[in-house]
Amino acid sequence: MQYHQNGFQPGDPTLSPAAAGRPLNDPDFSEPVDVLIVGSGPAGLTLAAMLSAYPHIRTRIVERKPGPMEKGQADGISCRSMEMFEAFGFADKIKRQGYWVNETTFWKPDGKNPDHIVRNGRIQDVEDGLSEMPHMILNQARVHDMYLDIMRKSPSRLEPDYSLQLKNLTVSTDVADYPATVTLERVDPGREGQTVTVKARYVVGCDGARSNVRKSIGRELVGDAANQAWGVMDVLTVTDFPDIRCKTLIQSASEGNIIIIPREGGFLNRFYVELDKLKSDERVANRNITLDQLVAAAQRIFRPYSLDVKDVAWWSVYEIGQRLTDKFDDVPHDQLSSRVPRVFICGDACHTHSPKAGQGMNVSMGDAFNLGWKLVSVLEGRCPQDILHSYSAERQAVAQDLINFDREWSRIMSERPEAGDGENGEAPKFQLYFIQHGRYTAGMSVTYEPSQLIGTDKWQSLASGFEIGTRFHSAPVIRLADAKAMELGHVVEADARWRLFTFCPDENPSAPGSAITKLCQYMTQEPGSPLRRYTDAGADLDSAIDIRAIFQQDRHDVALDALPHLLKPRKGKLGLVDYERMFCSIQAKERDIFELRGIDRKAGSIVIVRPDQYVAHILPIDAYDELAKFFDGFMLPAKHPIEM
Repeated sequence: MQYHQNGFQPGDPTLSPAAAGRPLNDPDFSEPVDVLIVGSGPAGLTLAAMLSAYPHIRTRIVERKPGPMEKGQADGISCRSMEMFEAFGFADKIKRQGYWVNETTFWKPDGKNPDHIVRNGRIQDVEDGLSEMPHMILNQARVHDMYLDIMRKSPSRLEPDYSLQLKNLTVSTDVADYPATVTLERVDPGREGQTVTVKARYVVGCDGARSNVRKSIGRELVGDAANQAWGVMDVLTVTDFPDIRCKTLIQSASEGNIIIIPREGGFLNRFYVELDKLKSDERVANRNITLDQLVAAAQRIFRPYSLDVKDVAWWSVYEIGQRLTDKFDDVPHDQLSSRVPRVFICGDACHTHSPKAGQGMNVSMGDAFNLGWKLVSVLEGRCPQDILHSYSAERQAVAQDLINFDREWSRIMSERPEAGDGENGEAPKFQLYFIQHGRYTAGMSVTYEPSQLIGTDKWQSLASGFEIGTRFHSAPVIRLADAKAMELGHVVEADARWRLFTFCPDENPSAPGSAITKLCQYMTQEPGSPLRRYTDAGADLDSAIDIRAIFQQDRHDVALDALPHLLKPRKGKLGLVDYERMFCSIQAKERDIFELRGIDRKAGSIVIVRPDQYVAHILPIDAYDELAKFFDGFMLPAKHPIEM
């Protein structure tokens, strides 16, 4: 990370100076807010952490519970979420504290004794090269803690307001500034029933499957239940089962199935235990299932192995169901051209599914990450409000894919083994499905369709390994100035900025006529270039668009001092030089980013990356008009463009 930019700063570099004149949250909500977030789950806190970096964007987050979560229900963190956590700055902390899912094992009924189980296979959990990040398991409450820490250390010193629930929400479509009127009801002891009213530009409902925000805009979750009951428990056990510390899928002949998820700390495990089928009109609550029944079911499935449950940290029962709303904001389908969204819903408020695929928390955070940079861009005056329509368009499609995947995965997991399935050295059906959909469970299946924010594939061949519409697939590089080996994707921070990764042709980049020199000249000298057009006077050169260069040569063969000044910009009030914008490929074929990501060595390319880490476009390095046209499609010119 970079700091000391505006002078030496002692102490914790993650603690930002508090914004001057920033008042503490007033309990009566007397001041209107730009963004009101309802719910402090993973979606709400992802959004709040991102917005907290902007003290002039007045954000409040309310939560009906009396305080922060202590025991989380979700625990699986996909590789994609870990990449996002890197942008927020706490991926390494997750790695230190969490359980690494390295291997998944599969068990099936023993053909010689069907009442017993036998291991049928084991696979590497995440395929090689899929991500530089591991698949992790960590209590959801710890993820919350890390977001809360970011918020407390941000310039706005944002804290959730607890013991408040949404009672009423209305939107006046003819009001421009603060069209949303929200009534909040206190639920803390001694003040139950008291209400406060707040005006807001935007409201975001992250308040779960029973979302009051969703109900207030007339949306509903639509879908069905699979009529299958499952139990879940976090347990400390003593067992002779050999794979107790591996992610394990057990399919028994007649007693149901179990998924074992080892937890952080070395001793705790989560068991998902299949219970009985439900009747078409039956709810799991009517069964009155007890913890003892859940433990007994697990013990039967484990035979011939013993399972002695010493302590239960948490348990619950649930029924599988997949439900989805048709839209994730308050604008009716027939009013897209005449209204802009003012109310949004994220996470369980707009999609629900079973927890066994480990996607609930991950997809919810992805919703908020997608919405967060767009709200910042609008409220900062960088983009028009109609960009906010893209949130529902992009994320509703992602949620539909999740529902389809979860429905099929849940069906396969609940099926009884067929005769001969998994015999003669073949993998059982549920093992094959797991392998085939590894990219999905890792969070890498999201592909956004072409739009004003996603370009066409006209020049995809210039960088075939950076598929347009998918997340930017990081690869190792060497930083030119200080020889630091690092992941290129780790320069992307959760700061709502666009990135231009310029992969230079096989030529001397320091030469006056090199492609990178010409590009930098265009960016700094042409008033219509994206850099000149969208950067405010007085701001750092990279405040809106962050330009990085990657060279094919060994770093010893690149003359840093002769490279364009745009790649060594002066920043901050002291005008210090930023040397961290230039990189070289690693001179080993198996680690060379040009080889790994299919970069055209002769032509080079520009890879445009959105603030949420998704590849927006691939362009030739000299496609200046196309570059300007792309950004002109969704950005607003700076009120006072930078002069150079």
